[in-house]
Amino acid sequence: MRDTDDGLRDLYQEVIFDHNRNPRNFHAMPDASHQADGHNPLCGDQLTVYARVADGIVQEASFVGHGCAISTASASLMTEAVRGQPIEEVERLFRNIHQMLTEAHPDCDLGKLEVLSGVREFPARVKCATLAWHTLHNAITQARDVAVTE
Repeated sequence: MRDTDDGLRDLYQEVIFDHNRNPRNFHAMPDASHQADGHNPLCGDQLTVYARVADGIVQEASFVGHGCAISTASASLMTEAVRGQPIEEVERLFRNIHQMLTEAHPDCDLGKLEVLSGVREFPARVKCATLAWHTLHNAITQARDVAVTE
């Protein structure tokens, strides 16, 4: 069992480092139909999430900003996961990711996003991992507030 735990931890670290060093969809989106800002005062993470939504489908998602490795990697993974998804599925992903990071693993397959489950081992970093997701939620629901994790 220990070898499995070490393997998962190594995979978690590898994916986080890769998405931090080479974030996917890291650009402003001038033609975004939805956008929101997010801030994690504890870490200093700040980002803007953009989405282009048409016919209830997230056609494209991107982000800009600065933050710790976990915040950046989570935003990068998120933008890949939500592309092409209906708004309802994006909201379901938001709830499932939040549940996975704060409570217990949801009874569903999160695919590549499963790697974020490693953040639960570091409770102080959960807010870093959820910032992008809260910000996307605000963008999609067109909330006017800055998404914060405090």
